[in-house]
Amino acid sequence: MSYFRWDGEDLILDCHLQPKASKDEFAGLHGERLKIRLTAPPVEGKANAQLQAFLAKAFGVAKSQVSLESGELNRQKRLRIHAPKSLPPLPGLQRA
Repeated sequence: MSYFRWDGEDLILDCHLQPKASKDEFAGLHGERLKIRLTAPPVEGKANAQLQAFLAKAFGVAKSQVSLESGELNRQKRLRIHAPKSLPPLPGLQRA
C-alpha cells in the first residue's frame, strides 16, 4: 500500500497532519501516510483550510481543486487533487 493512488486524472493522498508546527512542509512518511506539518492550529477548520491551500500550491492547482474526502476532525486525512499540474519531489510519487 502507498500513501497515494491515481483515480483517472485525480490524485488521492492519504496524509498524517501535524498542526501547530514551526513551518509548512512535507515531512516524509508516517507509516503508510504522507506526513505534512502546518503552522495552523487545529481549530475551527483552520488547519484543513491551510492544508488545502498548501497542497494546491505544491501541485499547481486552484484551492477549489483540492477536496477533503475524509478526516475532517482527525489527523488522518484523505484528499483528492483534481488534475495536478505539477508533482512535488515526494517519495515514490509519479504519474500513473
